[in-house]
Amino acid sequence: MAKTRTGIARAPLSEQRGGMIAMVLAMGLLPVGDTVAKLLTQVASPAEIAMWRILAQALVLAPLAAIWRGRLHGPMFSPVVAVSGLMVVTVLTCLITAFQVMPIATAIAIFFVEPLLLTLLAGPLLGEVAGPRRYVAVGVGLIGAMIVLRPSFAAFGPAAVLPLVAALAYALNMIVMRKATRTRAVLTIQLGATLYGAAILVVALVVAQAAGIAAIRMPAAPGIAWAGVAAAGLLAAVTFLLIAEAFRRGEASVLAPFQYLEIVGATIMGYLVFGDFPDALTWLGTAIILASGAYVFHREQRAGRRPPRRRRAAR
Repeated sequence: MAKTRTGIARAPLSEQRGGMIAMVLAMGLLPVGDTVAKLLTQVASPAEIAMWRILAQALVLAPLAAIWRGRLHGPMFSPVVAVSGLMVVTVLTCLITAFQVMPIATAIAIFFVEPLLLTLLAGPLLGEVAGPRRYVAVGVGLIGAMIVLRPSFAAFGPAAVLPLVAALAYALNMIVMRKATRTRAVLTIQLGATLYGAAILVVALVVAQAAGIAAIRMPAAPGIAWAGVAAAGLLAAVTFLLIAEAFRRGEASVLAPFQYLEIVGATIMGYLVFGDFPDALTWLGTAIILASGAYVFHREQRAGRRPPRRRRAAR
C-alpha cells in the first residue's frame, strides 16, 4: 500500500481501477432495476412490487451469504438492523410509487438530495457538525430540489414529494448503518435488513388484503412479470455487491463522482423505454443538487473527515 503525504495508506492503482469499474457498473445497473420496477407497476401496486423485489433479492443474497459466511460478523437480527429494514422498505416503496407516475430521471434527481440531508442529520444524530460553508451548500442544494419539485408537483401531484421522503429515509438508513457497522459486517447488516424488510412488507400486505384495503395481484400476473421481479431482485443484489466491492478496493474521494452517473443512466433508460426526457428546469435543479453535493463532499475531504459511503443498500 502506497502512502499519501498525510501518511494515510492508499490502495494500489490496479485496486483503484477495479473499484472505479465496479462503481461504474453499479451506477449503470441501478437505473435498469428502476426501469423494471416502473414497468411492473402496470400489473401490481408499488408496495407489492417492493415486496416481491426484496424477496427475490433475499433469495440471491442468502446463498451468497452462506458461501461467504466468513464475512458475516455480529448479530444479524437486532433492533438496529430491524430499523435499517424499515428504512429500506420506505425507500423502495416511495421510489417505486414515484416511478409509477413520473419520469425516473426526475425522481432520481430529487432523491439525490440525500447527501445533503445526511449532512444535516449527521450533526444531531452522530455528533458530526458541519462547517458554515457546508450548511450553505446544503441550503443551495435544497433550493435546487425545489426547482425540480415545483413543476413536478404541479404535473404529478403529491407523489412528486415521495423521492424526497425516500432520500430522508435513505439518509437515516446510512446513519443507522454507520452505527451498526461498529459491531457488524456490512454483509450481515445488508442480509438482515433485507430479511426484515421482506417480513415487514409481507405482513403489511397480508393484513391490508385481509382488511380489503389492497389486493395482492402478482400471482395472477403473466410469466414475463415474474421474470421482471426476478431480474429486479438480482439487479439489486448484484448492485449492492458491486458497490461494496468498489469501496473495498477504492477510496471514497475517488469513487464519489461516479455516483452521479446514475442520473445519466436514469435519463437514458427513461428516454429509451418511456420516451421521457427532463425539461430545462429539471436539468437546472439537478445541476444545482449535484454541484451542492459535490461541494459538501469536497469540504468533508478538506476537513479530513471520513465521508459517509453511499452504499445503495437494498435499492
